Amino acid sequence: MSRELGGSLPVANVQALASSCSGDIPLRYLRPELQSEEVLVDDTLQIPTIDMRKLMVDDDDEMGKLHSACKEWGFFQLINHDGVAEVMEKMKADVQEFFKLPQKEKNAYAKQPTGVDGYGQNFVLSEEQKLDWADKLFLQTLPIPERKMRFWPQQPTSFRETLDKYSLELVKVSKCLLKLMAKNLAINPEQFANMFEDGRQSLRMNYYPPCQQASKMLGLTPHSDFGGLTLLVQVNQVQGLQIKRNGKWIPIRPLPGAFIVNIGDVIEIDNGEYKSIEHRAVVDPEKERLSIAAFYSPCDGTIIGPLPELTKENGPKYKSVSREEYIKYVLTRKLDGKSSGNLLKLES
Repeated sequence: MSRELGGSLPVANVQALASSCSGDIPLRYLRPELQSEEVLVDDTLQIPTIDMRKLMVDDDDEMGKLHSACKEWGFFQLINHDGVAEVMEKMKADVQEFFKLPQKEKNAYAKQPTGVDGYGQNFVLSEEQKLDWADKLFLQTLPIPERKMRFWPQQPTSFRETLDKYSLELVKVSKCLLKLMAKNLAINPEQFANMFEDGRQSLRMNYYPPCQQASKMLGLTPHSDFGGLTLLVQVNQVQGLQIKRNGKWIPIRPLPGAFIVNIGDVIEIDNGEYKSIEHRAVVDPEKERLSIAAFYSPCDGTIIGPLPELTKENGPKYKSVSREEYIKYVLTRKLDGKSSGNLLKLES
C-alpha cells in the first residue's frame, strides 16, 4: 500500500509514555478546546437498545425500534446476539493479554510508515498534529487473502485463532443487520447486502491508559466512521465513548456483552435517512480502558453513492464515486469530524 493510501508518521507508544510519565504531558496530547465543549450527563438520555432475538422473529415493534435508532441516533446497543458471546469473551481476554505484553514484544508488530496494519497510531500526517492518548492494534481481517499476518500477534498463542473466529461471527451479525435495515428502508434486502458481499472488514483494538490530566486530552479524535457498519465491544466496561447530539457530547454507558453498533458514512450516503454520527473517546483519570472496534465496508468495485430507488422523490443528497476513489480520500486525511461524508455531499 502506498503512502497515499494509509501512510502515517511514527509516534511514541502512549502506554510506555504513560508508565514513565512524571505528570508532564507532551503538548501534542493537550487539547485546550475541550474546556469549551459541553458534555451532557443525563442518565435518561441513552442510545436505544435493540434485541437481536426479537429481530430474528420479525417482531414489528423491534423492527420499528431499529429503524428509529438508525434514523434518529445512528447508534444503538445490540443485545441477545446468540452464538457470538463465547468467542467475544475470548477475544476480549486475548486483547487484554496482548496489551499486557512487554513493550518490546508489542513493538514487533509496529505499523510501518506505508500501511495501515499494525500496532501504533494511524492518520498522523504532520509533526504538528494533535495526538490521541491511545495505542491501537489495527488489522485487516477480510478478505482473507489480504490479511497481513506479520502484524497478527503470536502472543497470546490463541490470538490468531480467536481473531479468525471472531471476525467470521461478526460478518454474520453485520449481514443480518444490513438486511433488516434494507427491509426497513423498503429496498431489496439482497441488493443492499450484495454491496457488502465479500466486503472488507478490519478490527482496531484500542488501549487508553489512565491519566491525571484526562480532562485535557482525548483517546480518539472526533470523527464519523467512513465505512458501512461498526460493531464496538467494551473490553473492561470502563466508559469513554461519547456521541455528538444537538451540539453536545453524550457519554454512552455500555451494557455488559452488548455490541455498540453505529452507522457509517457509506450507509448515510446510500440512503440519506440513516445517520452517521460524530463520536469520540475520552480518557479516564484512574482506570485503563480497552475496546475492540470492527469495521464492515463494501467490497471492491462498489459505487459509493445514493441508491436510485431512494432518490426518486427528492433527488440525491450525495454524488457517487468509486469505492477506490472514496478510500483514497479517506486514507490521505487525518480524522476530522464528518469530513469523509461531506466529501460527497451535494449543495442544496
